[in-house]
Amino acid sequence: MPEQRRVIMAVTGAGGTRLAGRVLADLTAHQQVSHVDLLVSANGRRLIAHELGGDEQDDPVERLLGAPSDKVTVLHPESDFAGPPASGSYRSWGMIVLPCAMGVMSRIAQGQSDTLVERAADVCLKERRPLLLCVRETPFNLIHLRNMTQVTEAGAIVYPMIPTYYNTPRTVAEMDEEFAARLLSFVGLDSGTGDYYEWQGGGTPASHDRAPSS
Repeated sequence: MPEQRRVIMAVTGAGGTRLAGRVLADLTAHQQVSHVDLLVSANGRRLIAHELGGDEQDDPVERLLGAPSDKVTVLHPESDFAGPPASGSYRSWGMIVLPCAMGVMSRIAQGQSDTLVERAADVCLKERRPLLLCVRETPFNLIHLRNMTQVTEAGAIVYPMIPTYYNTPRTVAEMDEEFAARLLSFVGLDSGTGDYYEWQGGGTPASHDRAPSS
C-alpha cells in the first residue's frame, strides 16, 4: 500500500477556479492522498460563485467537484486561523495555492500571516515542505516580480497558470489535464498519465496523438 499523506489546497480571489476543481478532483481520486484540507478565502468563494455559478455560501467542494467528498475538510481562512495547517506538527505533503492572488503572494513574501492561507504557507516554508503558488495575473508588474523572487528565495515554487501549447491541446479540458498532471508531480504525486506528457526528444505521446494528419 503506497504511503498516504495529507495535502493542503487553497483557493483565493483570482480567476481560474475551474482549474482548481480539476486539481482537487485529481487529489481526491489519488490513492496516496488520504485527506485534503481545502482553504477557501472569502474572495475565493466569490470567484467560485461567479465562475461556476451558485451562491457564495454554497459548499465549495460541491461547486468544485460537483459532489461532496469525504476526503476534503473545508476551512475558512479568515475565521479558522487555528486550524490544523497552522501548526508545523500537522504533517502534510505540502500546499498548493490555486489560484493564488497577487495580494496573497505578497503577504506570503513578507511573512504577513493575516489568514490561515498565509499562515499555512508560512508553515510549509519553515518546515521545508513544497509550496506551490499558482499565480493568475498578466502582465506582471515590478512588485509582482520582486515578490515572486522573494518567495522563490524562501523556498516556494511559483507556478503560473499558463497552459502549454506544444502538445497541441484541442480542448480546455486537455489543457487542464496537463497542467494538473505536472503540478501534482511537484508534491510527489503521479497523476496517472504516465509518460503521456513527457518530452522524448521528438515530441511527447500527447503531441503525437494530437498532431494534425497531413
